Amino acid sequence: MSEHQVTVSYEPFQEIVIMEKNHFSSPDELARFTSIIAGGKLAGLYWADGVIFLYFPISASTTVVAKELLEKRKVYWSYLGYAVMPKFVPIIETKEKMIVPVVDISSDSILRGVANWVKQQT
Repeated sequence: MSEHQVTVSYEPFQEIVIMEKNHFSSPDELARFTSIIAGGKLAGLYWADGVIFLYFPISASTTVVAKELLEKRKVYWSYLGYAVMPKFVPIIETKEKMIVPVVDISSDSILRGVANWVKQQT
């Protein structure tokens, strides 16, 4: 009985298209926004290279978006909210006592690229 050989390859996204972006004045303001849009459910934020952010990707469930993803390795984000946060902290507690976890995703080169792009926008 022979084992099936699997080929593994890595083909990162070539482009992220952000359709709407909003610069929040502070990490606390972004955390408050995150808590509100999550409707009281636990929601988190991402941090990389001095930027904290939240994004909403557009699902590849439509033919057009799936084609862009597969053929051009292009993804679309409908929204990006961000704030400058020089040092990583694992939790933000808002003035309303809402707790929002923060995940350090600095090891992801693509999201680190987004953070660097964001820094150029502010």
